[in-house]
Amino acid sequence: MFLIISMCLISFSAFSQRNSNNSQGSDFWQNVRFGGGLGLSFGNGIFSATVAPSAIYDFNAQFAAGVSLNYTYFNDDDFFKSTVVGGSFIGLFNPIPEIQLSSEFEYLNVSRNFEDPIFVDDNYWQPAVFFGVGYTTSNITVGVRYNVLHDDDKSIYANALVPFFRVYF
Repeated sequence: MFLIISMCLISFSAFSQRNSNNSQGSDFWQNVRFGGGLGLSFGNGIFSATVAPSAIYDFNAQFAAGVSLNYTYFNDDDFFKSTVVGGSFIGLFNPIPEIQLSSEFEYLNVSRNFEDPIFVDDNYWQPAVFFGVGYTTSNITVGVRYNVLHDDDKSIYANALVPFFRVYF
């Protein structure tokens, strides 16, 4: 949590310094990059689709921060249906152009409806705090992130260590 707060404060400081040097008006939209993720999987009675748009603001060459939305639908014909809706805040730091460190707070609403009455349907909010490291080239970053709040029973991720692939234009 300390790292998230620190990155936000440093990012805000960098943004404030950049804005005070800009006397020709706002260049806000020139520093915004868009990206996100799409996912689709199916087979043997299972279907899953994800749409996750995101936007980040580049404060300078090293710091960026942004937001992301997430919608996932999952259907296992024999077991359950699930809908996941939420969003996240992300902070990015590039100590050198090829390495990207990240911290991310994600908050998702998970709704699960089971086919078998033995299981109880549930609807809950699931927080996640990720710290990650990745290799960056141009506008693509590939890496791994770790969820410090991982819960084996409630998390939508199989385990705390999650690979990622980010693209921002």
